[in-house]
Amino acid sequence: MKMLFASDSFKGTLTSRQTVRLLARAAGDVFGEIEYSGVPVADGGEGTAEAVVAAENGEWIETGVRGPLMERVTARYGRLDARRAIIEMAAASGLTLVPAGRRDPLRATSYGTGELIRHALDRGFTDLSVAIGGSATNDGGMGCARALGARFLDGEGRALEGRGKDLEKVRAIDLSGLDPRVAGARITVMCDVTNPLCGENGATMTFGAQKGATPETQARLEAGMANYRDVIRRQFGVDPDAIRGAGAAGGLGTALTVFLGGVMRSGIDTVLDLIDFDRRLEGVDLVVTGEGRTDWQSCFGKVMQGVGERAARKGVVAVGLSGSLGPGAARIFDHGVAALMTTVDAPMPLQEALDRAEELYYLGAVRMFRFIRAGMALNRS
Repeated sequence: MKMLFASDSFKGTLTSRQTVRLLARAAGDVFGEIEYSGVPVADGGEGTAEAVVAAENGEWIETGVRGPLMERVTARYGRLDARRAIIEMAAASGLTLVPAGRRDPLRATSYGTGELIRHALDRGFTDLSVAIGGSATNDGGMGCARALGARFLDGEGRALEGRGKDLEKVRAIDLSGLDPRVAGARITVMCDVTNPLCGENGATMTFGAQKGATPETQARLEAGMANYRDVIRRQFGVDPDAIRGAGAAGGLGTALTVFLGGVMRSGIDTVLDLIDFDRRLEGVDLVVTGEGRTDWQSCFGKVMQGVGERAARKGVVAVGLSGSLGPGAARIFDHGVAALMTTVDAPMPLQEALDRAEELYYLGAVRMFRFIRAGMALNRS
Protein backbone atom coordinates (compact mmCIF):
# COMPACT_ATOMS: atom_id res chain seq x y z
CA MET A 1 0.00 0.00 0.00
CA LYS A 2 1.31 3.43 -0.98
CA MET A 3 0.43 6.38 1.27
CA LEU A 4 0.58 10.15 0.87
CA PHE A 5 0.69 12.37 3.95
CA ALA A 6 -0.62 15.91 3.41
CA SER A 7 -1.76 17.69 6.57
CA ASP A 8 -2.01 21.32 7.50
CA SER A 9 0.07 22.57 10.41
CA PHE A 10 -1.40 22.40 13.91
CA LYS A 11 -0.91 26.05 14.74
CA GLY A 12 1.38 26.66 17.68
CA THR A 13 2.30 22.98 18.09
CA LEU A 14 3.11 20.89 15.01
CA THR A 15 4.34 21.96 11.60
CA SER A 16 3.07 20.28 8.46
CA ARG A 17 6.49 18.66 8.06
CA GLN A 18 6.36 17.25 11.60
CA THR A 19 3.05 15.55 10.86
CA VAL A 20 4.66 13.77 7.91
CA ARG A 21 7.43 12.43 10.13
CA LEU A 22 5.02 11.27 12.85
CA LEU A 23 2.65 9.64 10.38
CA ALA A 24 5.52 7.77 8.75
CA ARG A 25 6.67 6.50 12.15
CA ALA A 26 3.17 5.40 13.17
CA ALA A 27 2.42 3.72 9.83
CA GLY A 28 5.70 1.84 10.01
CA ASP A 29 4.93 0.65 13.52
CA VAL A 30 1.53 -0.69 12.44
CA PHE A 31 2.21 -1.99 8.92
CA GLY A 32 5.93 -2.67 8.98
CA GLU A 33 7.81 -1.46 5.93
CA ILE A 34 5.64 0.94 3.91
CA GLU A 35 5.90 3.07 0.80
CA TYR A 36 4.98 6.65 1.49
CA SER A 37 5.59 10.25 0.51
CA GLY A 38 4.79 13.40 2.41
CA VAL A 39 4.25 16.98 1.40
CA PRO A 40 3.73 20.14 3.51
CA VAL A 41 0.40 21.83 2.74
CA ALA A 42 -1.22 25.14 3.69
CA ASP A 43 -4.37 26.97 2.62
CA GLY A 44 -3.07 30.40 1.64
CA GLY A 45 -2.87 31.77 5.18
CA GLU A 46 0.05 31.96 7.57
CA GLY A 47 2.81 29.51 6.69
CA THR A 48 1.78 29.09 3.06
CA ALA A 49 5.06 30.22 1.56
CA GLU A 50 7.00 28.03 3.98
CA ALA A 51 4.96 24.96 3.03
CA VAL A 52 5.25 25.55 -0.71
CA VAL A 53 8.96 26.32 -0.61
CA ALA A 54 9.57 23.12 1.37
CA ALA A 55 7.40 21.02 -0.95
CA GLU A 56 9.09 22.33 -4.08
CA ASN A 57 12.62 22.33 -2.66
CA GLY A 58 12.70 26.05 -3.29
CA GLU A 59 14.84 28.67 -1.62
CA TRP A 60 14.31 31.85 0.34
CA ILE A 61 15.20 35.33 -0.87
CA GLU A 62 15.60 38.03 1.78
CA THR A 63 15.45 41.77 1.28
CA GLY A 64 14.91 44.92 3.29
CA VAL A 65 11.51 46.56 2.94
CA ARG A 66 9.27 49.02 4.75
CA GLY A 67 7.04 47.52 7.41
CA PRO A 68 3.43 48.50 8.14
CA LEU A 69 4.50 51.73 9.86
CA MET A 70 7.26 52.40 7.29
CA GLU A 71 9.97 51.08 9.59
CA ARG A 72 12.77 49.05 8.05
CA VAL A 73 12.23 45.28 8.30
CA THR A 74 13.78 42.22 6.71
CA ALA A 75 11.27 40.16 4.76
CA ARG A 76 11.60 37.08 2.61
CA TYR A 77 9.74 35.38 -0.20
CA GLY A 78 10.13 32.02 -1.88
CA ARG A 79 11.80 31.12 -5.16
CA LEU A 80 10.24 28.00 -6.66
CA ASP A 81 12.10 28.03 -9.98
CA ALA A 82 13.47 30.58 -12.44
CA ARG A 83 9.99 31.81 -13.26
CA ARG A 84 7.83 31.29 -10.16
CA ALA A 85 7.91 32.99 -6.77
CA ILE A 86 5.56 32.98 -3.80
CA ILE A 87 5.02 36.01 -1.59
CA GLU A 88 3.16 36.39 1.71
CA MET A 89 2.04 39.95 2.25
CA ALA A 90 2.21 39.33 6.00
CA ALA A 91 5.99 39.06 5.72
CA ALA A 92 6.16 42.79 4.95
CA SER A 93 2.80 44.21 6.03
CA GLY A 94 1.54 41.74 8.61
CA LEU A 95 -0.20 42.37 11.90
CA THR A 96 2.44 40.41 13.79
CA LEU A 97 5.04 43.02 12.80
CA VAL A 98 3.29 45.69 14.88
CA PRO A 99 3.20 45.54 18.70
CA ALA A 100 -0.36 45.59 20.04
CA GLY A 101 0.04 49.06 21.51
CA ARG A 102 1.14 50.58 18.18
CA ARG A 103 -1.49 49.13 15.86
CA ASP A 104 -3.12 51.94 13.91
CA PRO A 105 -4.73 51.30 10.51
CA LEU A 106 -4.83 55.05 9.86
CA ARG A 107 -1.03 55.04 9.70
CA ALA A 108 -0.39 51.53 8.39
CA THR A 109 0.57 50.93 4.76
CA SER A 110 1.06 47.95 2.46
CA TYR A 111 4.06 49.64 0.83
CA GLY A 112 6.43 46.83 1.84
CA THR A 113 4.33 44.26 0.01
CA GLY A 114 4.77 46.28 -3.17
CA GLU A 115 8.50 46.35 -2.50
CA LEU A 116 8.54 42.54 -2.29
CA ILE A 117 6.72 42.31 -5.63
CA ARG A 118 9.16 44.81 -7.16
CA HIS A 119 12.14 42.85 -5.84
CA ALA A 120 10.73 39.66 -7.36
CA LEU A 121 10.35 41.45 -10.70
CA ASP A 122 13.93 42.68 -10.38
CA ARG A 123 15.05 39.07 -10.00
CA GLY A 124 13.25 38.10 -13.20
CA PHE A 125 10.23 36.26 -11.78
CA THR A 126 7.18 36.48 -14.04
CA ASP A 127 4.71 34.17 -12.24
CA LEU A 128 3.93 35.50 -8.76
CA SER A 129 1.56 33.95 -6.24
CA VAL A 130 0.67 36.41 -3.49
CA ALA A 131 -0.98 35.21 -0.25
CA ILE A 132 -2.82 38.15 1.33
CA GLY A 133 -3.89 37.06 4.81
CA GLY A 134 -2.85 38.52 8.16
CA SER A 135 -2.48 42.18 7.25
CA ALA A 136 -1.97 45.12 9.61
CA THR A 137 -3.24 47.52 6.96
CA ASN A 138 -6.47 49.13 5.81
CA ASP A 139 -5.13 51.31 2.99
CA GLY A 140 -6.98 49.78 0.06
CA GLY A 141 -3.66 48.49 -1.24
CA MET A 142 -2.54 52.01 -2.11
CA GLY A 143 0.82 51.54 -0.43
CA CYS A 144 1.53 48.37 -2.41
CA ALA A 145 0.59 50.00 -5.71
CA ARG A 146 2.60 53.13 -4.83
CA ALA A 147 5.75 51.05 -4.34
CA LEU A 148 5.27 49.88 -7.93
CA GLY A 149 4.87 53.37 -9.37
CA ALA A 150 1.18 54.22 -8.97
CA ARG A 151 0.30 57.69 -7.67
CA PHE A 152 -2.72 58.62 -5.57
CA LEU A 153 -3.52 62.31 -5.78
CA ASP A 154 -5.49 64.65 -3.56
CA GLY A 155 -7.73 67.49 -4.75
CA GLU A 156 -4.73 69.72 -5.43
CA GLY A 157 -2.81 67.10 -7.38
CA ARG A 158 -0.38 66.27 -4.58
CA ALA A 159 0.82 62.69 -4.20
CA LEU A 160 -0.39 60.90 -1.08
CA GLU A 161 1.68 58.47 1.00
CA GLY A 162 -0.78 55.61 0.67
CA ARG A 163 -1.75 55.08 4.30
CA GLY A 164 -5.23 54.41 5.66
CA LYS A 165 -5.71 58.08 6.54
CA ASP A 166 -5.22 58.99 2.86
CA LEU A 167 -8.29 57.11 1.63
CA GLU A 168 -10.54 60.07 2.31
CA LYS A 169 -8.23 62.42 0.39
CA VAL A 170 -7.94 60.53 -2.90
CA ARG A 171 -9.39 62.38 -5.87
CA ALA A 172 -7.47 60.80 -8.76
CA ILE A 173 -5.29 57.75 -9.45
CA ASP A 174 -2.36 57.94 -11.87
CA LEU A 175 -1.04 54.63 -13.20
CA SER A 176 1.15 56.13 -15.93
CA GLY A 177 4.28 55.43 -13.88
CA LEU A 178 3.35 51.86 -12.95
CA ASP A 179 6.26 49.45 -13.38
CA PRO A 180 5.83 48.13 -16.95
CA ARG A 181 6.99 44.67 -15.89
CA VAL A 182 3.71 44.24 -14.02
CA ALA A 183 1.86 43.96 -17.34
CA GLY A 184 4.05 41.04 -18.37
CA ALA A 185 3.71 39.16 -15.12
CA ARG A 186 1.11 36.65 -14.05
CA ILE A 187 -0.12 37.54 -10.56
CA THR A 188 -2.28 35.06 -8.68
CA VAL A 189 -3.95 36.48 -5.57
CA MET A 190 -4.39 33.72 -2.99
CA CYS A 191 -7.55 34.65 -1.12
CA ASP A 192 -10.37 32.70 0.51
CA VAL A 193 -12.47 35.52 1.95
CA THR A 194 -15.24 37.03 -0.15
CA ASN A 195 -15.54 40.43 1.54
CA PRO A 196 -16.23 43.42 -0.70
CA LEU A 197 -14.24 46.61 -0.26
CA CYS A 198 -16.92 48.60 1.57
CA GLY A 199 -20.02 48.10 3.68
CA GLU A 200 -20.99 46.03 6.69
CA ASN A 201 -19.00 43.04 5.40
CA GLY A 202 -16.21 45.11 3.88
CA ALA A 203 -12.54 45.49 4.77
CA THR A 204 -12.94 48.11 7.48
CA MET A 205 -16.04 46.95 9.32
CA THR A 206 -15.04 43.28 9.30
CA PHE A 207 -11.34 43.45 10.06
CA GLY A 208 -10.58 46.99 11.22
CA ALA A 209 -11.00 46.40 14.96
CA GLN A 210 -8.43 43.60 15.08
CA LYS A 211 -5.95 45.96 13.47
CA GLY A 212 -6.38 48.55 16.20
CA ALA A 213 -9.27 50.66 14.92
CA THR A 214 -11.65 52.19 17.46
CA PRO A 215 -15.31 52.62 16.43
CA GLU A 216 -14.54 56.26 15.57
CA THR A 217 -11.53 55.22 13.49
CA GLN A 218 -13.58 52.58 11.71
CA ALA A 219 -16.18 55.16 10.77
CA ARG A 220 -13.49 57.44 9.34
CA LEU A 221 -11.78 54.62 7.45
CA GLU A 222 -15.08 53.35 6.05
CA ALA A 223 -15.95 56.80 4.74
CA GLY A 224 -12.48 57.03 3.22
CA MET A 225 -12.79 53.59 1.66
CA ALA A 226 -16.12 54.55 0.09
CA ASN A 227 -14.44 57.62 -1.41
CA TYR A 228 -11.59 55.48 -2.74
CA ARG A 229 -14.09 53.00 -4.21
CA ASP A 230 -15.97 55.81 -5.96
CA VAL A 231 -12.78 57.16 -7.52
CA ILE A 232 -11.98 53.67 -8.84
CA ARG A 233 -15.51 53.33 -10.21
CA ARG A 234 -15.27 56.69 -11.95
CA GLN A 235 -11.78 56.26 -13.43
CA PHE A 236 -11.63 52.55 -14.23
CA GLY A 237 -15.27 51.57 -14.65
CA VAL A 238 -14.81 48.81 -12.09
CA ASP A 239 -16.82 48.38 -8.89
CA PRO A 240 -14.61 46.87 -6.15
CA ASP A 241 -17.72 45.97 -4.17
CA ALA A 242 -18.59 43.53 -6.95
CA ILE A 243 -15.20 41.77 -6.74
CA ARG A 244 -15.18 38.79 -4.36
CA GLY A 245 -12.28 39.31 -1.98
CA ALA A 246 -11.65 42.94 -2.88
CA GLY A 247 -11.77 43.78 0.82
CA ALA A 248 -9.19 41.16 1.79
CA ALA A 249 -6.06 42.40 3.59
CA GLY A 250 -7.50 45.85 4.15
CA GLY A 251 -8.42 46.27 0.49
CA LEU A 252 -5.16 44.94 -0.94
CA GLY A 253 -7.32 42.59 -3.00
CA THR A 254 -8.63 45.65 -4.82
CA ALA A 255 -5.21 47.04 -5.72
CA LEU A 256 -3.82 43.69 -6.86
CA THR A 257 -6.76 43.00 -9.17
CA VAL A 258 -7.77 46.46 -10.42
CA PHE A 259 -4.32 48.09 -10.76
CA LEU A 260 -1.97 45.12 -11.21
CA GLY A 261 -4.23 42.77 -13.16
CA GLY A 262 -4.05 39.98 -10.59
CA VAL A 263 -6.52 37.09 -10.58
CA MET A 264 -8.23 35.99 -7.36
CA ARG A 265 -8.00 32.28 -6.65
CA SER A 266 -8.64 29.92 -3.77
CA GLY A 267 -5.56 29.65 -1.57
CA ILE A 268 -5.69 25.88 -1.18
CA ASP A 269 -6.25 25.27 -4.91
CA THR A 270 -3.30 27.52 -5.72
CA VAL A 271 -1.09 25.73 -3.22
CA LEU A 272 -2.06 22.28 -4.49
CA ASP A 273 -1.29 23.34 -8.06
CA LEU A 274 2.04 24.91 -7.07
CA ILE A 275 3.16 21.66 -5.44
CA ASP A 276 1.76 19.54 -8.30
CA PHE A 277 -0.48 17.64 -5.91
CA ASP A 278 -2.40 15.75 -8.59
CA ARG A 279 0.84 14.19 -9.82
CA ARG A 280 1.74 13.23 -6.26
CA LEU A 281 -1.54 11.29 -6.05
CA GLU A 282 -0.55 8.93 -8.87
CA GLY A 283 -0.34 5.34 -7.64
CA VAL A 284 -1.41 6.31 -4.11
CA ASP A 285 -3.87 4.10 -2.19
CA LEU A 286 -4.41 6.23 0.93
CA VAL A 287 -4.11 9.94 1.71
CA VAL A 288 -3.88 11.14 5.31
CA THR A 289 -4.71 14.78 5.89
CA GLY A 290 -5.74 16.82 8.92
CA GLU A 291 -5.62 20.11 10.84
CA GLY A 292 -5.70 21.43 14.37
CA ARG A 293 -9.50 21.64 14.52
CA THR A 294 -12.06 20.37 12.06
CA ASP A 295 -15.48 22.06 12.00
CA TRP A 296 -17.88 23.63 9.50
CA GLN A 297 -15.22 26.15 8.44
CA SER A 298 -13.04 23.30 7.18
CA CYS A 299 -15.28 23.09 4.11
CA PHE A 300 -14.55 26.64 3.00
CA GLY A 301 -11.16 26.71 1.32
CA LYS A 302 -9.19 24.84 3.97
CA VAL A 303 -6.56 22.14 3.56
CA MET A 304 -8.74 19.11 4.33
CA GLN A 305 -11.38 20.14 1.84
CA GLY A 306 -8.85 20.75 -0.92
CA VAL A 307 -6.91 17.55 -0.32
CA GLY A 308 -10.08 15.47 0.06
CA GLU A 309 -11.62 16.75 -3.15
CA ARG A 310 -8.43 16.20 -5.16
CA ALA A 311 -8.12 12.66 -3.77
CA ALA A 312 -11.75 11.88 -4.58
CA ARG A 313 -11.29 12.96 -8.19
CA LYS A 314 -8.47 10.45 -8.50
CA GLY A 315 -10.41 7.70 -6.73
CA VAL A 316 -8.02 7.71 -3.76
CA VAL A 317 -9.29 7.15 -0.21
CA ALA A 318 -8.59 10.07 2.15
CA VAL A 319 -8.85 10.09 5.94
CA GLY A 320 -8.34 12.85 8.46
CA LEU A 321 -6.48 13.08 11.78
CA SER A 322 -7.27 16.32 13.62
CA GLY A 323 -6.59 17.79 17.02
CA SER A 324 -10.28 18.23 17.77
CA LEU A 325 -13.70 18.18 16.13
CA GLY A 326 -16.18 21.03 16.36
CA PRO A 327 -19.70 21.80 15.14
CA GLY A 328 -20.27 20.73 11.57
CA ALA A 329 -17.11 18.61 11.35
CA ALA A 330 -19.04 15.82 9.60
CA ARG A 331 -19.59 18.10 6.61
CA ILE A 332 -16.05 17.30 5.53
CA PHE A 333 -17.33 13.85 4.53
CA ASP A 334 -19.00 15.56 1.56
CA HIS A 335 -15.57 16.70 0.36
CA GLY A 336 -13.74 13.44 -0.18
CA VAL A 337 -12.65 12.68 3.39
CA ALA A 338 -13.94 9.22 4.30
CA ALA A 339 -13.24 9.15 8.04
CA LEU A 340 -12.08 11.39 10.91
CA MET A 341 -10.19 10.70 14.10
CA THR A 342 -8.89 13.01 16.82
CA THR A 343 -5.46 13.02 18.40
CA VAL A 344 -6.72 13.48 21.98
CA ASP A 345 -7.53 10.21 23.74
CA ALA A 346 -9.24 11.45 26.91
CA PRO A 347 -10.82 14.60 28.36
CA MET A 348 -7.98 17.00 29.22
CA PRO A 349 -7.30 20.73 29.61
CA LEU A 350 -6.44 22.51 26.36
CA GLN A 351 -2.97 23.42 27.58
CA GLU A 352 -2.18 19.79 28.31
CA ALA A 353 -3.26 18.81 24.81
CA LEU A 354 -1.03 21.52 23.36
CA ASP A 355 1.92 20.57 25.53
CA ARG A 356 1.58 16.90 24.53
CA ALA A 357 0.77 17.60 20.88
CA GLU A 358 3.54 15.47 19.37
CA GLU A 359 2.92 12.50 21.65
CA LEU A 360 -0.86 12.64 21.15
CA TYR A 361 -0.55 13.00 17.40
CA TYR A 362 1.65 9.91 17.16
CA LEU A 363 -0.66 7.84 19.36
CA GLY A 364 -3.70 9.03 17.42
CA ALA A 365 -1.98 8.06 14.16
CA VAL A 366 -1.28 4.57 15.53
CA ARG A 367 -4.96 4.14 16.46
CA MET A 368 -6.01 5.37 13.04
CA PHE A 369 -3.69 3.01 11.17
CA ARG A 370 -4.82 0.08 13.35
CA PHE A 371 -8.42 0.78 12.30
CA ILE A 372 -7.32 0.87 8.68
CA ARG A 373 -5.45 -2.43 9.09
CA ALA A 374 -8.55 -3.99 10.70
CA GLY A 375 -10.65 -2.82 7.77
CA MET A 376 -8.19 -4.35 5.31
CA ALA A 377 -8.38 -7.66 7.20
CA LEU A 378 -12.18 -7.62 7.07
CA ASN A 379 -12.03 -6.95 3.35
CA ARG A 380 -9.84 -10.01 2.84
CA SER A 381 -12.05 -12.33 4.94
